[in-house]
Amino acid sequence: MELTKEQMVAMLKRSVAEWNDAACLRYADLSGADLAGADLTGANLRDADLRYADLTDAYLTGANLTGAKLRYADLTGADLSGANLSGVNLRSADLTGANLRGADLRSADLTSANLTDAYLTGVNLRYADLTGANLRGADLRGADLTSANLTDAKLTGADLSGANLTSADLANADLRSADLRSADLTGANLTSADLRGAKSDQST
Repeated sequence: MELTKEQMVAMLKRSVAEWNDAACLRYADLSGADLAGADLTGANLRDADLRYADLTDAYLTGANLTGAKLRYADLTGADLSGANLSGVNLRSADLTGANLRGADLRSADLTSANLTDAYLTGVNLRYADLTGANLRGADLRGADLTSANLTDAKLTGADLSGANLTSADLANADLRSADLRSADLTGANLTSADLRGAKSDQST
């Protein structure tokens, strides 16, 4: 029997184990769902449609969100540490203050996403698209941004110390007062990037 969106939301809030056992829900339509504060630890939300969903302060630790659609989703303050977000569409999503420590965001689309003050230490952002993303004050220590697209990204005051930015595109990026100490910028494109006040191993 096909479940309604309301029934799916109720099941997900009630029991992640029950949800994960229901294989037919892999492509679940949860667009616009109210999941604020929900405990979705370890939930299998692979390929789910979560566009415009309210996931404010939700617990998604270790969740599988591979290929999920999260465009315009509100993930303010959400805990996504260790989550699998590879290939996820997070265009224009709000991740202000979200915890993404150790998450896998390979090839994710974060175009115009708001990641202000987000915790991204050790995150895998290889080949991710962060064009125009707001990363002001974000903690990106030790993050892997190999070949990531950070064109026009706002990185004012961001901590990128020890980050891998090999072959990353930082054209027109705002890196004012960013911490780039011990960061690997081999082959990175810094054309027209604003580096005023940025800390680097060469700074005096």
